Amino acid sequence: MKELICIVCPKGCHLKVDEEHDYAVTGNACPRGAEYGRVELTHPTRVLTSTVKCVGGSHPRCPVKTDAPIPKELMFQAAGALDGIEIHAPVHVGDVVLSNVCGTGVNIVATKDEPGRE
Repeated sequence: MKELICIVCPKGCHLKVDEEHDYAVTGNACPRGAEYGRVELTHPTRVLTSTVKCVGGSHPRCPVKTDAPIPKELMFQAAGALDGIEIHAPVHVGDVVLSNVCGTGVNIVATKDEPGRE
């Protein structure tokens, strides 16, 4: 039996996931908590957030994130794929910075507008 704290909402339910009984979840206040508990133990995923170098903007770095969760085991590989990435202003929220990161089909996108220097 694994114990987790649900992160789906601010309530933070204390979940118990029974691996021996088809990942049955107890302690959840909603169905989303049950789904979170099962997924966290069978195929955990995370959203990667980081920054990349931005040339010609008012800031030297631009924040980015994956546009969907990726497998947890690929987090360091995906972060490494951002090394050496350089974008040029202007940049808009949602612009793809790196497509299909680590073969997941997930893109890394800008999360801040960077209009560039005037």
